[in-house]
Amino acid sequence: MSYGNEYAQENPFAIDAVREERAAFIRRTYAHLTGAIFGFAGLLYIFSQNDAIAIPLMKLWGVGNGLLILGLFMVTSWVANSWALSGGSLTKQYLGLMLYTVAEAVIFTPIIFYILRFQQRPEVIMDAGVMTVVIFGGLTAFVMLTGADFSFLRGILAVLGFAAIGLIIIAALFGGIQLGTWFSVAMVGLMAGYILYDTSNILHHYRTDQHVAAALGLFASIATMFWYVLRLFMSRD
Repeated sequence: MSYGNEYAQENPFAIDAVREERAAFIRRTYAHLTGAIFGFAGLLYIFSQNDAIAIPLMKLWGVGNGLLILGLFMVTSWVANSWALSGGSLTKQYLGLMLYTVAEAVIFTPIIFYILRFQQRPEVIMDAGVMTVVIFGGLTAFVMLTGADFSFLRGILAVLGFAAIGLIIIAALFGGIQLGTWFSVAMVGLMAGYILYDTSNILHHYRTDQHVAAALGLFASIATMFWYVLRLFMSRD
């Protein structure tokens, strides 16, 4: 018990830390988030430009294995989050962040390859990226300026998230069901809620040694939002 108290004093929650320590924690978190985003972008460029990687992944999506990929992605996400949230090993936290970054690049490769090779609309990727950054920046600024705690959203977001996964599974099992524009809009809204929740957690519910885990939480929400913003821009005629 005394060890836990000493550890908590050495690594307090960001909200309880002195201003300089809290600011350093936030800087580290967003530096790691930036690194994950650039790593994701670099891997995505390599994968989408390599036919030996992109075409098999596209075929895998196209032969009814969407549920398999969804399952593997969920397992990867769980493992990555588990590793990143482990307070005892910084190495394991970094492995979690890297694993998730690679998994996101693999998931995104078919859609990026399709846009570049078949639609030939690279501007769609740029527009979706800019829109995602603008939304993320606005939500982040709101939380940082107000200091609001959105931890009360946890249960609501969990229920809505499971409902969304259920709809995706139903749509995959029954090919006639299409999750169109309004589903993408709803998912963008859901991810906006997660960004509010994750950002407020950085201020209120992460210890100052959990910057890698905090970056992973934010990166997961941003990447998922980008996916659905991208789908919205793809649907534009």
